[in-house]
Amino acid sequence: MYSVHRRLLAFVLFSSSSIAATKPHLISFGKWTVVQWFAGAEEKEGLNLKVRGLFVDSRLKESTIGLPHEITDRLFVVRRAFRMNDALPEESNVAPRWRWQRGGWLLVDRVTGRISTLSLPQFDPYYSAASWYRDYAAYCGISDDGKKLYAIVAQLGRRKPVLKNPLGEATANEDPDSACPAPAWQRQPTRVTFEVSEGQKSTYSVRGHSVDIVNTEEDEEDASK
Repeated sequence: MYSVHRRLLAFVLFSSSSIAATKPHLISFGKWTVVQWFAGAEEKEGLNLKVRGLFVDSRLKESTIGLPHEITDRLFVVRRAFRMNDALPEESNVAPRWRWQRGGWLLVDRVTGRISTLSLPQFDPYYSAASWYRDYAAYCGISDDGKKLYAIVAQLGRRKPVLKNPLGEATANEDPDSACPAPAWQRQPTRVTFEVSEGQKSTYSVRGHSVDIVNTEEDEEDASK
């Protein structure tokens, strides 16, 4: 009888822990707050930046900017914001000089409550403006030396970008998101268009894990016939 009770107790404890482990976490956002973000090479220009907290089970985990992009009913991505201490070494005896910065992208799992930092190839938090479609992120990436510009399409779960095509010299000024406007997506067939400057566009067709360049001039001629 004692052995039966022990087995029954173990079954109840195991069932309870299994139910608790599979219970979805509560993911929520806080209220928008306007903060000062100092932009430019010398960070002298103060711009208004809207941030809000990302909470998991009512606990603040990250600060975010912009609206989230839903990938599945379980996963979504959102842009991160954070505060960095701008104090010099000789100012270590005073209070930290916190300054807001824009970060990269976060991947959030509603079921597990896990928040992961996404590593988007050559994504520049200051100059790049990403546009999401399904599990693809399209943006203009900048080389490590800041001299070359690339059309990049990254896919979640893949280390190398699906597309990395040279767009010429990087001509970004000191304005945020000035590498190029956020690329425009098209459905059926899936295509993405990059516009580096006015009238200079390049369109790519996305098929699974591959990307083909699209001759937009030929498409326009076919459509006019």
